[in-house]
Amino acid sequence: MPPRARSAWFRTLGQLALILAVAAMVGVLIGYPWPVITVAALGVVAWHYWRLRSVLIRLTARQRMSPALGEGIWNELDRLLYRGQSEMRSRKKRLIGMLRAYRAAAAALPDAIVVVERNSQRIQWFNEAATGLLGLNHPRDIGQPVVQRLQPLTLSHWLAAGRNAEPLEVPSPWQPGSTLSLRLIPYSDDLWLLIARDVSRLLQLEQMRRDFVANVSHELRTPLTVVHGYLDMLDPQEHPDWAPMLAEMQRQSQRMTQLVEDLLMLSRLESQDSLATEETVSMAPMLATLRREAQALSQGRHEISIEDTAGVDLWGSNKELHSAFSNLVGNAVRYTPAGGSIRVRLRSEQRGGVALEVIDSGYGIPAAHLPRVTERFYRVSTSRSRESGGTGLGLSIVKHVLNLHQARLEITSEVGRGSTFSCHFGAERVRQRDHGFADTLEALP
Repeated sequence: MPPRARSAWFRTLGQLALILAVAAMVGVLIGYPWPVITVAALGVVAWHYWRLRSVLIRLTARQRMSPALGEGIWNELDRLLYRGQSEMRSRKKRLIGMLRAYRAAAAALPDAIVVVERNSQRIQWFNEAATGLLGLNHPRDIGQPVVQRLQPLTLSHWLAAGRNAEPLEVPSPWQPGSTLSLRLIPYSDDLWLLIARDVSRLLQLEQMRRDFVANVSHELRTPLTVVHGYLDMLDPQEHPDWAPMLAEMQRQSQRMTQLVEDLLMLSRLESQDSLATEETVSMAPMLATLRREAQALSQGRHEISIEDTAGVDLWGSNKELHSAFSNLVGNAVRYTPAGGSIRVRLRSEQRGGVALEVIDSGYGIPAAHLPRVTERFYRVSTSRSRESGGTGLGLSIVKHVLNLHQARLEITSEVGRGSTFSCHFGAERVRQRDHGFADTLEALP
């Protein structure tokens, strides 16, 4: 108890003892001590109840009331209540100010922001940008179901996904020619944040970039073909002094050709929304091919093993899947020092899925680089990539191929201990294997 409150408490007890003592003395003088003490005690109780009533009035009153002067326990209680109310009012003002500032900031954002109640999916609030981007009007749409107010958009299944809802890109029905990117962010147990952004300009710039890369890559094919032709015509035996230069020129031109081919393939993958043709991809011959390619690239410098514990095939594009898996195996060979091991494993997963994993004991990738390794031309180590002859496009190609197969790429790595690249396919991509090919892998040396 604070010193001031303790002092007020003892002062009140002293006053009560003094009143009862005076009442006892008066009662003794008039010959009726107990009736006088009883009347005095009842008076004290009545006075305390009256002060209690004052406290209740202060607690229920909305206007500010200054505490009464005095040093008793009730005056101290009034003072503490007054201080608590003042602090609460100050805190309330600060919270209201912060709320107004946050609301003003949200209202000024160029993106549409809609607060949606989770259970009823009704609109609680939206900013000014939601009027232009989503066609919402205040106050008509407040309290209305968001699916009903955004009727041109089919959002029922998307909202049902809740926390697992992926960003959704849809053509805008209110602004022809525009594309909206919708995101659903649960920020409390009862409220969701629906954010809509106009990404038309970004999509246009992305398409321009793709067209530029595709056109430049296509135009580079002709001069590279000419250079290859002339290099093949030059015989190093006729000009021994030129042999090192010709070998280096051929190596660099081949590297440039590979870069052009990868750029063209990546541009084609990025322009596709779905696979042109799909078929059953036999994984036993696929794994055997990957083994041969890894052995040819390794030249006996690595221990290469293949494991097939799933015993299933995949549904998709054989050419695209081979390109993705070959890129992963090639990277493992390039970035694993001599004497290391490379393991390709096809295994089953829960819910009928399957995963193809490429596990190496190479240099490893620092954790800070993992989120960006699938970006085009991104290199963890520039010098090492140049030495290995990589183009920086392999993992980007892998990611786009897997996206077309509704699959995903997961990467785990530890510096100095190697990396694991896992391609996860859903059950809809799994097919029972034709047992006529079951022994293909085991038959290879």
